[in-house]
Amino acid sequence: MVGWRGRNVLVTGANGFVGSWLAEELVSRGAKVTALIRDIIPNSNLNLSGTADRVSIVRGSLTDYKTVERAFNEYEIEICFHLAAQAIVGVANRSPISTFESNIMGTWDLLEACRTARHFDRVIVASSDKAYGDQEKLPYTEDSPLLGTYPYDASKVCAEAITRSYHKTYGLKAAVARCANIYGGGDLNMSRLVPDMMISLLNGKPLVIRSDGKMERDYIYVKDAADAYVLLAEQIENANGQAFNFGAGKPVTVLDLVKMIIEASGRKDAEMKVLGEAKYEIKKQYLDSSKARKLGWQPKHGLSDGLKETYAWYQEHQELFS
Repeated sequence: MVGWRGRNVLVTGANGFVGSWLAEELVSRGAKVTALIRDIIPNSNLNLSGTADRVSIVRGSLTDYKTVERAFNEYEIEICFHLAAQAIVGVANRSPISTFESNIMGTWDLLEACRTARHFDRVIVASSDKAYGDQEKLPYTEDSPLLGTYPYDASKVCAEAITRSYHKTYGLKAAVARCANIYGGGDLNMSRLVPDMMISLLNGKPLVIRSDGKMERDYIYVKDAADAYVLLAEQIENANGQAFNFGAGKPVTVLDLVKMIIEASGRKDAEMKVLGEAKYEIKKQYLDSSKARKLGWQPKHGLSDGLKETYAWYQEHQELFS
């Protein structure tokens, strides 16, 4: 088990949605957190939570190896959580090259810095359930083949292959987290269903569903995802070289999720519009997380409670989205 107090920890993408919550959790445990971030995002949860004032910040891109190497050496990084990525599926489909550069080249730069850093011990790499692609057999287990073919999905498959290569070739202590759809406060990507629906509710607008509403997905609350990353780092001796699924294992349709969001908001008069226009979407995705549960992970938030907390966050920061 890791004693976090005083440990030098790097979080890539710490001003992103999930990275901000992870950084906050690590700071609360006494870790000395360094955040590698490319862009300043004033309304990021890292800033709104006050966590930005409690971490060291290195500005730069993962594709600039010298910057990454400097972060590891100057801050004597021991543990790394690699969450930085171009994670917007629509952007990946429109601009695959930038997505591949960020998610693939960025990963090999990061892992090379891990390999050569003097004080380094272990790395946790964020993948996604999207790496599994479209499969007939559900739920996905860690033994399921990685069939991701769309640009974002394929970039995660490649990032995992590179991580395995560094583990096998150089003995790098590494584990991979494949999370289901993560939701929670601080998600500023309005192309994602949960923040889009909640902001629409707060602004009194119709809830526009771009798909047919029948797609099934697995969801995990952002605080449970942060706990998952921390657990993998703590249990690296048991997780080394392996991938782990993290999800509720209870898929819900888009329509049912939207109904739960409406219930969480108390706005039962909300209007829904189903467009049925979404393309490049897998019909069903959900995970078997029994391997992670054996490692000691257990989600603390049910979907209803997580959505209520999420809606409360957007209510608190409603002025940002008006």
